Amino acid sequence: MVVIREARESDVEKLVDLVVRLKRLNGEFDPLFGARNDCAERAREYLSEAIHNADKHLVLVAEDNGKIVGVLKADIRERLFYEPSREGAIVEFYVMPEYRRKGLGRSLLLRAIELLHERGAQLITAEFPSLNQIAINFYNKMGFRPLLSVYAKEM
Repeated sequence: MVVIREARESDVEKLVDLVVRLKRLNGEFDPLFGARNDCAERAREYLSEAIHNADKHLVLVAEDNGKIVGVLKADIRERLFYEPSREGAIVEFYVMPEYRRKGLGRSLLLRAIELLHERGAQLITAEFPSLNQIAINFYNKMGFRPLLSVYAKEM
């Protein structure tokens, strides 16, 4: 049975692999998302910092009999110029391939929405590569809509 819970410092090493997998997957959508050589080290620091600052971040894990099979990281942001003024931004979301299409992503997202709302977020957003049609379909099905476009030019 898969359990969804908040991440602990002891989870960081297991989560690094999932975040690196996500970054490599993003690189398949656009070469501007090519993972750096030090991606694992950066992921370790990034996740540890997020876990220790629960007032600004949320890190959830999906765990199946001691094996971490999914991760969701969100940031709680102040929207200086807009209402609603607090945003829960999902910035990392990865489920192991063998656990996809079984409702786990939906469960992770719904738990994140619940916890972010409890922490004051009045708007939930999700960030992912714009060519990731699977993510687009998933978030549309979950009631999200496009809000912002980001364009890039490599120099």
